[in-house]
Amino acid sequence: MKVLMDDKAIGRALVRISHEIIEKNKGVENVVILGIKTRGVPLANRIANKIKTFEGVDVPVGTIDITFYRDDLQKITPQPVINNPLNFDVEGKNVILVDDVIYTGRTCRSAIEAVIDTGRPNKIQFASLIDRGHRELPLTPDYIGKNIPTSKDELVRVKLLEVDGEDTVQII
Repeated sequence: MKVLMDDKAIGRALVRISHEIIEKNKGVENVVILGIKTRGVPLANRIANKIKTFEGVDVPVGTIDITFYRDDLQKITPQPVINNPLNFDVEGKNVILVDDVIYTGRTCRSAIEAVIDTGRPNKIQFASLIDRGHRELPLTPDYIGKNIPTSKDELVRVKLLEVDGEDTVQII
């Protein structure tokens, strides 16, 4: 096991991603952020908090559960549960999806489908703390905390304070 990012490196990456979101969207007046369960949710909240610090604006933050949208659903459960109650509308908004690691792109694809089922956003962007490569779908994050080239045999483990009690990115 090797630690690739500590709490300070994760914090710096999230500051950079937050600034990039502000710049790319020419402010945040039309932005909403959706964290993909599980570790995308605390990352989305942290990004929204940093944006509030920089811009003085409360960006709406929600949670997106992609379980129902997975393409391997039949292997998981015969009766999926839809669970995407949002307390705001995505219609016409710039939606930022946030996850901890992008690998094959299948989670991102599922999250896009889940968002579109709730409304028609102006655009959908994707932020990932870690991009480890090995895409199976032609999807690339708009915002990346760190590129970590890996072999398919390696595992990237993101631990976050809110879920795991510490902030680290490890390769195993």
